[in-house]
Amino acid sequence: MTPILILTGIGCALGALIILAGKILPQESRDFKRVQRIAEILPGMNCGACSYPGCFAYAQALVKDPKTLTNNPCMVLMQDAEKLKSVQKILGITENITMMERKAFVHCGGDSEDICQWAGSNTCKGVAQRHKGYKRCPFGCLGLGDCIRICPQNAIYMNEERRVAVVDWDKCNGCGLCVAECPQRLIQLVPANTKIALLCTYTPIKNIPGREKCDVGCIHCKKCVRACEYGAISWNTKRLTPVFNHNKCTLCLKCVEACPQNTLTACVDGKVRVSS
Repeated sequence: MTPILILTGIGCALGALIILAGKILPQESRDFKRVQRIAEILPGMNCGACSYPGCFAYAQALVKDPKTLTNNPCMVLMQDAEKLKSVQKILGITENITMMERKAFVHCGGDSEDICQWAGSNTCKGVAQRHKGYKRCPFGCLGLGDCIRICPQNAIYMNEERRVAVVDWDKCNGCGLCVAECPQRLIQLVPANTKIALLCTYTPIKNIPGREKCDVGCIHCKKCVRACEYGAISWNTKRLTPVFNHNKCTLCLKCVEACPQNTLTACVDGKVRVSS
């Protein structure tokens, strides 16, 4: 009987230890389970357009701070209302989907002249690595189509006359892949209700010796600010460029008319015009 009692005692002791360990050792956290559920809903493309290295990392960011859904939206997710609602339910939030819709916009009017012949790389990234390209404007569109090739919606085309990439907002779903692909940092995701936009990224504080802005670049004259009667345009003193408040804008187009460089463009009914 002694051996049986000893084995029984050992078994009971081990069982008690297992129960105790289960209570003391850390459990799989509730947050981690939420991350897993959200990661299963996300597209799984791991494209990085949301500014996170992958969908799982994005799911972690959402659980940590639900505001990430609006500050850094996954635009592929935004196109699927049911999946978006599922993510919102897990996060315990409700957002206005229409306010989160974004479209890609190329902040360049093109037409910058060549300052040399180029016979090297035929990609924007390759050219940008050599003295900021071969255009007179070091910050303009290089026109070699890296953004066109990466767009899954075929929403970007080249305006051959002005040698600049243009986004078709009817096709663009705001995935943001082109934003990360552009070495000139010309492409930005803007609210779908954008009314006026600037076709230039040249700022005096980034001047490069021996290089100049193109003939249609912003000259920082502030005439657009003064022309607006509704307080919809302010001046960014750091970048020395105009900033537009689309909620105040009435699309009177007085700012567009006042611009001596035709650097402002109207986005009417989702259509982006490129100056000719």
